[in-house]
Amino acid sequence: MKLYLDTSSPKTILKLDDKNYEWDSGRTLARDLLKFIHDKLVENGADWKDISEITFFAGPGSFTGLRIGATVINTLAQDLNIPLYNHRGEKVELILPEYGRPANITPPKK
Repeated sequence: MKLYLDTSSPKTILKLDDKNYEWDSGRTLARDLLKFIHDKLVENGADWKDISEITFFAGPGSFTGLRIGATVINTLAQDLNIPLYNHRGEKVELILPEYGRPANITPPKK
C-alpha cells in the first residue's frame, strides 16, 4: 500500500493507494497524526507493515506542520525499511521540510 501525506496546512491530506482522506488537524497534529494514519489503514484492512512506500509533500507550508509530518514519515520509512519519496517523485533517504523562506526565529528576550 502506497502512502502519501501532506501536513503543510491545518488540513492534513492522506492518500492510501487510490483513497483520499482529509482531516482538519489544526493544533492536534502532533498528538493525533499517527492515530489518524493507523485508523485509515485499519479502515482499509491494513496495518503499518502493509505500507510499501511513502511520499511526503515537503512544502512550502506550515513550519510546524511540515516538521511534524517529516518527523513521522522519516521515522516510519526507517522503521519499516521502505522507500521514501519527496513530492517531486525523487527517492530520498530523508525528507527535509521546504519552508519556502527562512524560518522567522526571534532572538531570546533574556
